[in-house]
Amino acid sequence: MRISETQIEQIRTSADIVDVISNSVQLRKRGNNYIGLCPFHSEKTPSFTVSQDKQIFHCFGCHAGGNVFKFLMEYKKISFVESVQEIAADLGITIEYENQRSEAEQSETEILFDINTSVAKFFSDNLLKEEEGNIARKYFEDRKIKPQTLRAFGLGYCPDHWDSTVNFLNKNNIALEKALELGVIGKSEKGKLYDKFSGRMIFPIFSPNGRVIGFGGRIFDSREGAAKYLNSPESKVYHKGRTLYGLSHGKDEIRRQDLAIVVEGYMDLISLHQHGIKNVVAVSGTAFTDEQVQLLSRYTKNTVLLFDADTAGVKASMRSIEILLKQNMNIKIATLPRGEDPDSYVQKNGSDAFLDIIARAVNFLEYRTAIFEEQGYFNDAAKSAEAIRELVKPVALLNDELKRSFLLKSIAEKFGLREKLLEAELEKAIAGTNKFAVQEQNQKEKIQQKEIAEAVEAKMLPAEFRNEQEIIILLFEGHEQITRYLLDHVNPDEFQIPYHKTLAQLVYDALINDEPLEISRLLEKIKDEKLQEYLLEITFEKYLISDLWDQRKPENKEKRFLKYASDLIKSFKLYHLEKEIAENHSLLEKAEDEEAALELMKKGNLLHSKKKEIEKGNY
Repeated sequence: MRISETQIEQIRTSADIVDVISNSVQLRKRGNNYIGLCPFHSEKTPSFTVSQDKQIFHCFGCHAGGNVFKFLMEYKKISFVESVQEIAADLGITIEYENQRSEAEQSETEILFDINTSVAKFFSDNLLKEEEGNIARKYFEDRKIKPQTLRAFGLGYCPDHWDSTVNFLNKNNIALEKALELGVIGKSEKGKLYDKFSGRMIFPIFSPNGRVIGFGGRIFDSREGAAKYLNSPESKVYHKGRTLYGLSHGKDEIRRQDLAIVVEGYMDLISLHQHGIKNVVAVSGTAFTDEQVQLLSRYTKNTVLLFDADTAGVKASMRSIEILLKQNMNIKIATLPRGEDPDSYVQKNGSDAFLDIIARAVNFLEYRTAIFEEQGYFNDAAKSAEAIRELVKPVALLNDELKRSFLLKSIAEKFGLREKLLEAELEKAIAGTNKFAVQEQNQKEKIQQKEIAEAVEAKMLPAEFRNEQEIIILLFEGHEQITRYLLDHVNPDEFQIPYHKTLAQLVYDALINDEPLEISRLLEKIKDEKLQEYLLEITFEKYLISDLWDQRKPENKEKRFLKYASDLIKSFKLYHLEKEIAENHSLLEKAEDEEAALELMKKGNLLHSKKKEIEKGNY
C-alpha cells in the first residue's frame, strides 16, 4: 500500500511548518521568518530559521534543512511515510492508500533499497531466531553484545550453505539480477548462483538516513583463501568511499556534543554504543576519503581519531590527518594501550575510563612528534631535521593563517628553534603543494564558497555569478508568472555554474509539466544533499529578495517583481553578449587574411547592434 502523490501534496499544503516545528523548537519572529536554537546541533546563538512563506527550514550552523516532512524525519528519526502519516493525523486528514506500485513502476534505486531491506531482515532472523544462528549468537555473547544491541544495529548471520540466500530470494520473488548487482549473491563461471556471505556474521551498512545500502560480512575462523571481512561491491546505492559506518546511529549525538570519535571497526563502534558512547563513526579499517570527511563535516568540525597502535593503524591515522586538514577539520588523536582496541578497552575498563582516554587526546603535531620520538628520529641530527620538516608539511595544508602561526610557534617552542627558520620551511612546503586545490577543498565547507570557486574557474566575473544566483533565487519564489517570464528569456543550459544549471532545469521541468513550483515541493526532487544545502542557504535571510522588497513600499509588488526580473534578464544577456564580443575581437586581431577579418568585422557590428537593443530592453 502507498500514499498517492496527490494526497501527499494535499497534506503538505495543509500543514504549517511553523506550527509543526513550534511543537519541538521555541521560535520567535524576525522579519518575514522565524528563528530559534537548532535542535540538530548544540548552539547558543540562534541560527535555525523557518520560512512560513516558503514552508521550509534551514540551519546556517549545521546546514540541516528541508520541508515539513524532512523536519519530522530528522527530528523524530522516522521514515518519510511515517512523517506524512503523523502530519495527516494531526490535521485530521484520513489517508486513502493505493495498491503498491508494480516493480516496473518503482524507481530502480527504490527496488535496490527494498532488496537490501528484505535481505537484512533474512540475515537478522537467522541470527535471532533460527537454530543455525547459534554459532553467531554464541560469538556475540562471548563478545558481550546484548540482544537489544543486535537488533539496534540489525546484525545478522548468513547460514553456512551455498544457496540459503538464493533460496530466500527465489521464495520471495526478488529479482536475482538486482541481487547480483548488489552483491548479496554471486554467479560462478558456469552460471550457478551462490551466497556471497555464506557462513559470515552480517553487519548491515546504513545511509545517514538509516536505509540499508550494503553489508559487511565477517568470518568466525580463518579460512584458507577467505578474507576476514567481505563488503558489498559498489552499487547505485552503496559507495564505500562516501559512507561512514554508524553515522545514522550517532549523528544526533555528534551534533549535540559537536565531536565525532573515529574508530576503525564495526565491533569497536557497536561496543562503544552499548556503553552509552554514541558520537562515534567507523571507517572500516581504511583512511578517510575526501567524501567521507565532507559528509562528517555536516555534523561537526571536531574529530578525535582512535586507530590501533600497530603499524597499519599509525599509517591509517597519518593519511587521515592529511585528508582532515585539507577539509579544515579540527583533529586530535587518542591512543589506547598497546594490544587494546576500543572494543576490548571499554569492555574491560568501562565508559568512564574510555572517555578519559578521549579527554587526553593530543593534537596531530604532538601525536606525530611522539611517533618520531618512538622511532628514534631525535637521536640523530639529520633525522631530527627530516622529522621537523615532516611536522611542518601538514601545517601547509591549512588555509587558516592564524592556525598556521600557532602551530609553527608550538613546533618552535618544542624544539627550541627560531620561528623564522620554520616559516622558511613552511613556504617550501606550500610551494610544493597545489595551493589552489587546497583552498578549493577548504571552500567546500560552505557550498556558497565552492560555487564561487567554480565561477572563478569558469572565468566569470563576480557580478556575473551573482546575477545567475539572483535569477535562481527568483525562480524559487514560487511565482508562476515571473517564473514563466524568466524561463521564456533564459534557457537552463545558458547558466555557467553547474548548480545553477541543475536548479534552473528543475524549475523548468516542473513548469512544463504543470507541477507545483513551491520550493518545499521541489526540494524533495533534489537528491544531492550539497545542492539542497546550497539552495536553502541562498533562499533564506542572507540573500532573501522578499525581505528586502517588503521593507520598501508594499504597493505594486507585482510590478516590482517584473521590473526586477527584467533587470536580471538584461544583465544576464549582456554578460553573455559581452563575452561573445570580446571573443570575436580577439579572433579579429589574430585574423591572417582579409576575407576572414571582414567576416569577423561584420559579426562584430551585428553583436554591437544586438547589445544596443538589449540595453533598450529588447531581448
